[in-house]
Amino acid sequence: MISAVVLTHNSEKTLKRTLTSVKFCDEILIVDDGSNDNTLGIAKKYTDHIIHRTLSDNFAKQRNFAMAEAKNEWVLFVDADEEVSHELSDEIKKNINKNDFVSYYIKRRDHFWGRELHHGEVEEAYKDGFIRLMKKNTGKWVGEVHEEFVTDKPTGQLSFYLDHFPHPTLSEFIAEINRYSTLRSKELLKESYNPSIIEIMFVPIGKFMYTYFLKLGFLDGPPGFVYSFFMSFHSFLTRAKAYQQNNLK
Repeated sequence: MISAVVLTHNSEKTLKRTLTSVKFCDEILIVDDGSNDNTLGIAKKYTDHIIHRTLSDNFAKQRNFAMAEAKNEWVLFVDADEEVSHELSDEIKKNINKNDFVSYYIKRRDHFWGRELHHGEVEEAYKDGFIRLMKKNTGKWVGEVHEEFVTDKPTGQLSFYLDHFPHPTLSEFIAEINRYSTLRSKELLKESYNPSIIEIMFVPIGKFMYTYFLKLGFLDGPPGFVYSFFMSFHSFLTRAKAYQQNNLK
């Protein structure tokens, strides 16, 4: 028995595809962070298990809360801009409870501007993935923004993919970068991180050079350039906001 968990926040543009792809699960649980678009209207067509809970700038706490609320032994976390491929859903159903693994890494394919990305910023998710399928009470989520599931129990690797469709437009991409850089800068402040002007100037440039050239982001064409540029801009905003809050109070 599997519960699919989807965290939502103004996710109306991508949510239908996400929820359609997890209909193979025995339960769909939505935890919504104050959406004011048609997110909840779409969600109600797929499930009546909808919980309203403010994110409070902490994704790990939101995911741990959702995992505790899920009714089934296995929990599959899918973001509201992701889709479970048919191959992955079949693989999940065939593999759970057939070995000693209590969680699984799932790889992700990123699609941007109508093209699948293979290099640069998305390479790690494409090759290795993240733990997204787990038994309850076998670990916990940690990290306020770049959260991950941590367990000391046996973890397997699934072969097929989650398809990721982030940032349909540039304006939405910019809005997301602004939101997540604010959350990340607050997390860094709690860790007593105070970036220097040198870091603010040169870390984003280094990040772009690394992802676009060394990680071969240029092979993904114009979408690869835009993705590398905006993710380096995210790095700049995160450090600039942390600097501002530390030094310009």
